Amino acid sequence: MLSVKNLEVVYSDVVLVLRGLSIEVPSGEIVALLGANGAGKTTLLRAITGLLAPHRGKITKGTVHLADRDITGADPAAVVRGGIAQVMEGRRVFAEITVDENLRTGAYTRRSRAEVRESYQRVLDLFPVLGQRRRAIAGYLSGGEQQMLAIGRALMAAPRLLLLDEPSLGLAPRLVEQVRDIIVQINEQGTSVLLVEQNAMMALSIADSGYVLETGRVVRDGPAVELRADEDIREFYLGASATRTRRSFAEVKSYRRRKRWSA
Repeated sequence: MLSVKNLEVVYSDVVLVLRGLSIEVPSGEIVALLGANGAGKTTLLRAITGLLAPHRGKITKGTVHLADRDITGADPAAVVRGGIAQVMEGRRVFAEITVDENLRTGAYTRRSRAEVRESYQRVLDLFPVLGQRRRAIAGYLSGGEQQMLAIGRALMAAPRLLLLDEPSLGLAPRLVEQVRDIIVQINEQGTSVLLVEQNAMMALSIADSGYVLETGRVVRDGPAVELRADEDIREFYLGASATRTRRSFAEVKSYRRRKRWSA
């Protein structure tokens, strides 16, 4: 579904953020993208969706393909029409208009009213609370409801690939579980998902495969079940150690990276 090959991204013609990064999202799968703040996760999503320019960034090397189509550096509207939708970090709903109006903005690039109605009903089936609050002003929704609205708005474009940037950020544990289950349901309905998360436990619990990023490079990748079992991943990203000596998460985060990761 998505193939990113040897991608390099520079900000302000000076700061090299992505350094020859390559990932793939197979059709029909959930792929997790893990890494600390500054690893390059959001930059990768911007490169895929054509949103680098507003942040003074540009692709200097590599390619991005959606299925068999080259979308490297494509206009964001063309990317959406091609079948990619993104839910940005921080929800980014239109706070001063209603839930209903927010959802309909997500279908702006579509022309078939029947298909829009079908997508609208799909969203309400996934998020019944949005149906109950259709006339409510989006800015007055709770954080969890706004996240559902942001995901629902993206689904109104009927994407083949959904990019999710930190969907669990700032949510209570119960809502994180609810969002996780919704992502699985969206995937089961036929939408491929690239899931960017710092909550590695949640992401790897539903992903088919995953990538770990550090300083703009992929340092580890593989099936999600293997990443969950990997001692380095558990220690550095899940805050757990397979050894009997228990460490605090702060101690784990300050622990020196194993040399083989950067080899």
